[in-house]
Amino acid sequence: MAKSGKTNFSKLFVWIILLMLIVGLAGFGARNFGGHVESIGKVGNTDISVTRYANALTRQLRQFEQQTGQRMTLVQARQFGLDQIVLAQVIGLTALENEAAALGISVGDTAVRDQLVRVPSFQGLDGQFDRTAYEFALDGIGLKSAEYEDTVRVEAARTLLQAAVLGGVDTPGILTDTLFAFAREERDLTWAAIGADALPTPIAAPTDAELRAFHGDNEDQFMLPEGRRITYVWTTPEMRLDGVTVTDEALRKLYDERIERFVVPERRLVERLVFGDDAAAQAAMDAIAAGEKTFDALVADRGLELADVDLGDVTRQQLDAAGDAVFALIAPGVVGPAPSNLGPALYRMNAILAAQETTFDEAKDGLRAEAARDAARRQIADEGEALQDLLASGATLEELAADSDLELGTILWSADVASGIAGYEAFRATAAAVTAEDFPEVFDLADGGLAAIRLDEIVPARVEEFDAARDKVAAAWILAETRAAALAHAESLRADFAAGVEPSVAGLTLIAESGIRRDSFLDGAPAALVARAFALDPDTWDVIETASGAAILRLDAVHAAVLDDEARAAKDGFAANAAQTYAQDLLDLFTVAVQNRAGLSLEQAAINAVHAQIP
Repeated sequence: MAKSGKTNFSKLFVWIILLMLIVGLAGFGARNFGGHVESIGKVGNTDISVTRYANALTRQLRQFEQQTGQRMTLVQARQFGLDQIVLAQVIGLTALENEAAALGISVGDTAVRDQLVRVPSFQGLDGQFDRTAYEFALDGIGLKSAEYEDTVRVEAARTLLQAAVLGGVDTPGILTDTLFAFAREERDLTWAAIGADALPTPIAAPTDAELRAFHGDNEDQFMLPEGRRITYVWTTPEMRLDGVTVTDEALRKLYDERIERFVVPERRLVERLVFGDDAAAQAAMDAIAAGEKTFDALVADRGLELADVDLGDVTRQQLDAAGDAVFALIAPGVVGPAPSNLGPALYRMNAILAAQETTFDEAKDGLRAEAARDAARRQIADEGEALQDLLASGATLEELAADSDLELGTILWSADVASGIAGYEAFRATAAAVTAEDFPEVFDLADGGLAAIRLDEIVPARVEEFDAARDKVAAAWILAETRAAALAHAESLRADFAAGVEPSVAGLTLIAESGIRRDSFLDGAPAALVARAFALDPDTWDVIETASGAAILRLDAVHAAVLDDEARAAKDGFAANAAQTYAQDLLDLFTVAVQNRAGLSLEQAAINAVHAQIP
């Protein structure tokens, strides 16, 4: 047993020692704290090393940076409680070491030596343990060999204790078998949806009295949310288009500035395969001409994909010296060798894209609208500061609208209102935040417009008046009546089927499902149907209420879980994962127990000193 424990922890501690060295050399040794602060507290009789806590905290910060690519300061880490997590981990390890010492668990000098000689940082060029390299590495972290070897011995003893706690923890077979049988059981079922079209008698149109009564009995379905009655002024470029004049000279200038949009030269869809020299390129072209190779085959022979050689649509000028040869083709084909900036190449032309030209007269109307919109945006931008000054001097929104091109309006706004000015995100954000004490301020709209608002009142949530909600009330009434009638019809059918009536004569569209598990999803079926099927006995019919009516189902067969290769792998994986979870939970509980029994004392000043050393 002792030999087995020794084997288990020996390999592990090669990595533990390496980790200690790496972190120690990164910058935190006992010397960092002035040489007189050695611990941040105790668990029982065992000190919690300052260096250990500092290294652990620094390591967590570096791990975060490696994972996210962003630097985390200690201030940020403490906001997330990272320092407390690290402190709890270090206290837990110290508690286990204290318990190991109390139980007299230790390892001999031979075991410690075996760990030291395996550490690469302690080895010379010949791969053997080197005393000079060993002492140099320890000096870098401010430790003497005796201190370091004591640390190795203590951590080895702790690992033996952990192994004893963790060892032999398995998932109970009865639990695995029970859960496997539960999860892998399959069922066959037959079901049918019952909606308005399956009712023996259609739902009659509601009377006004029925709707009013339904509205009164179901007010919670017709509640309007809390609203904000807001007065606003606004203007947008679209509102000002009719008042903006753009001359033909300005349009001609705009056309010339954007000529590349209107005059597009002829282009070709081209692929290019580059070779190392002219001879290789010519040999490839000869093979294509002789029918021995295709362009696709040449690309594949080079270990490339067609996407690697695709130039897209290019103009004659973009192909430089190869342009004339490629554009001389009047149908798809391959030309070359021809020069390229990477060397001699073969070019395959796949399609001709004809030149396109939009004349000034053809583009004029679109340019006029674009230019007018730009001019209107500039007008609005120029007015923004003056309008803000007027509001700051005490002008009301009504006065602003009377003396400018701004339009005045009111809206009862809530989060579900998104028409008109409420379609702008800037308005919604401002409307949600404004208070009755706020003075109106100008804010920009996404399309170049601007607006200002005032909160007049907050309208509490309320029942929508019947006349305004009539269509919604009618729809809700029809749905409720349909569901009630469908549910009653389904119950009637269940009674008939139980009495021996054949389901096929009921006029339903029956759907058969097989091999259904508890987590199966059935397209078009009610969400509760699968769960209900697993609560039924075979050959039993049941009824489910659905959003639009009802459903009726029968459990046809139950199939026990089958332990095939895939299922066995899943079962074994669950057992292994559960065993690890149980073992870790057991170790956590054991650690808390020994910590509580030994007692914990912390020196906050020492902890603060560690924090002060970490940027």
